[in-house]
Amino acid sequence: MKYSVLIFIILFQISCAQESNSFKNEYPNRHIGDIEFDSKLDNPDFKLCYPENVFQYFNWGDGLEFEEEKIKIDNIFSEKYNPKSAKKESGSIRIRFIVNCKGETDRFRIIGSDENYQEKEFDKSITDQLLSIIKSLNGWKLKYFRENENQPIDYYQYLIFKIENGQIVKILP
Repeated sequence: MKYSVLIFIILFQISCAQESNSFKNEYPNRHIGDIEFDSKLDNPDFKLCYPENVFQYFNWGDGLEFEEEKIKIDNIFSEKYNPKSAKKESGSIRIRFIVNCKGETDRFRIIGSDENYQEKEFDKSITDQLLSIIKSLNGWKLKYFRENENQPIDYYQYLIFKIENGQIVKILP
């Protein structure tokens, strides 16, 4: 009886050790939500200055980091976006990306949700347009870890588009 309990304990410990190793391999990112390079989606020439320290947008609470502020972005999308009349195309589209220390952008990721916050894939003509316009934006501010430092950092930024029947009704933040 003692040997069976001992064998059970040893097997249990080996099993636990193997599970924890596989857990570490499944989640290689530094933080939840980090955007890793994807050769199918991302520009290989886009370089981060500090790949281990890309700051999240919530680290400061400053909101949108664009030279001419949100009104400029609203105007650009109003001019360039060609609305698609589509009854089933309503909800929110979030496009998240990285601004590097030079003010360049890449690693764009899109997540869509319907009015009930359930994941939704929007018509490609809508998401492709939004992505193309965002990629054309110039004027992302350089961000610094501390105000008195002269070395800009890499950071995440996002735009959320509230869509109703294929029309942009609001852009956040």
